[in-house]
Amino acid sequence: MDDIRWGILATGGIAHSFTRDLLTAGLTITAVGSRRAEAAAAFAAEYDIPHAHSSYEALVADPDVDIVYIATPHPFHAENALMALDAGKHVLVEKPFTLNAEEAAAVRDRAEANGLLAMEAMWSRYLPHMVRIRHLVTEGALGDVRTLFADHTQKISDDPAHRLNALELGGGALLDLGIYPVSFAWDILGAPLTVTAKGRFSEAGTDSEVATIFQHDNGALSTTVSSSRAAGPNTAHIVGTSARIDIDRVWYTPTSFRVTTPEGDVIEEFTTEIEGRGMQFQALYAEQLLREGRTDGDILPIDETVAIMATLDEVRAQIGLRYPGEH
Repeated sequence: MDDIRWGILATGGIAHSFTRDLLTAGLTITAVGSRRAEAAAAFAAEYDIPHAHSSYEALVADPDVDIVYIATPHPFHAENALMALDAGKHVLVEKPFTLNAEEAAAVRDRAEANGLLAMEAMWSRYLPHMVRIRHLVTEGALGDVRTLFADHTQKISDDPAHRLNALELGGGALLDLGIYPVSFAWDILGAPLTVTAKGRFSEAGTDSEVATIFQHDNGALSTTVSSSRAAGPNTAHIVGTSARIDIDRVWYTPTSFRVTTPEGDVIEEFTTEIEGRGMQFQALYAEQLLREGRTDGDILPIDETVAIMATLDEVRAQIGLRYPGEH
């Protein structure tokens, strides 16, 4: 596949960010779809996209589209992904991949049955500083990793009309914000053997704060905090017996980190300098997989995406969070 052609499904803020980064990287976008013809037309005009479709069905049926980026609200990810997969399109699905593990498994299974790529757009995993951090951990630069700390805390809005405060849209801190540090703990330490979670709820019934403690296979402990009502440092730390990594603010975006010994000596400093926000790296990786004839990757395999959704399900069970329409 020499020229892989992208379709953008939905035209909200995250779709704009993704599209700008794809164009920065020189990737090809051939179509956009919206439920409103005027929204699709405006989006296409802004980014010089050839085809504007007035429905998601028309977008996934477009023969000039190879892979669809799904940017709808969380509760619609599964149905939109399944529709695209049934139309023969590969999918990159904005995080969280789905609302729950059951939906995630359904998308995974349909992609496998159709021989197509289904990939979670957990863009932070593909950033240059994260690639380097994984290498350092794997090669043993930190020694025995003992603990990991990460927060994703923002003061967003207490307006009941805001998407993050709408339970019917999967709103709340966990799926929008907490998924980043939870996925990070999985990435560095593997699957948690035990999960402990506590939460606090907003007036709208959404989770405004969630804290987790995981114990992992090697005995290491990870802690995460997410909040949609208060802004914290948004840093992350991996602590080992030989050294630690301190990732600067904002740790899940292109940023810098230091490797420091227990004696306080800095033995490596890493700084990220890129064009755009950094969402292009996940798209470049998806294109690499397709050119290699692969339908799953090593950075975030689809089975791991499903398992992370199961971890989030357990967190929600412990704090008492259920979305409308779930069994």
